Amino acid sequence: MFIDLSVLLNEQTPVYPGDPKTAIKPAGVLAKDGWCDHYVSVGTHVGTHIDAPMHMIESGKSLDKFELDRFAGSAQCIDVSDGFDAVKTAGIQEGGIVLFCTKMSDKYFDKAYYENYPVMSEEVANYLVTKKLKMVGLDACSVDNKDDFPIHKILLGNDILIIENLTNMIQLIGKEFKLYALPIKLGLDGAPARVVAEL
Repeated sequence: MFIDLSVLLNEQTPVYPGDPKTAIKPAGVLAKDGWCDHYVSVGTHVGTHIDAPMHMIESGKSLDKFELDRFAGSAQCIDVSDGFDAVKTAGIQEGGIVLFCTKMSDKYFDKAYYENYPVMSEEVANYLVTKKLKMVGLDACSVDNKDDFPIHKILLGNDILIIENLTNMIQLIGKEFKLYALPIKLGLDGAPARVVAEL
């Protein structure tokens, strides 16, 4: 059984404040041209996407520099809707993938989604680094709510990729699953991704 953890990417997809909005325009009309085609203009951090170290770290790796096995693996989902203190007692396995269910995806189209979301402490981020994780992900717009982005820098500075704007995660709490999070192959700071869990 597969669960889609990705949001739909279209012109109504919310964007982080200050980021450009997605634009989709016809490049071919079936009735007129004989084919259907579209031009899509999208930011590298719109919708469900993966952050690469290059996003925040000087001389950090771009997404295309990571082997494919970094984008898939055994994963667990931790309910942090009451705070990130649950992380240290969750039995995180070294070298895996950890998702954090904040339940913010319920407010995806609300103003509060970008203004009032929970974040982990630097202490928790440093604890995750000791677990040598492949990736972390969450159903919120960012792992940071400070202008200097300390959590991004801790995780990305240790080559732990970050998945943001996930959805449907409540179905994964307390279950074993494999995660597939494959970004578009861009040699950049991040890219939209199709993220699915296999139970």
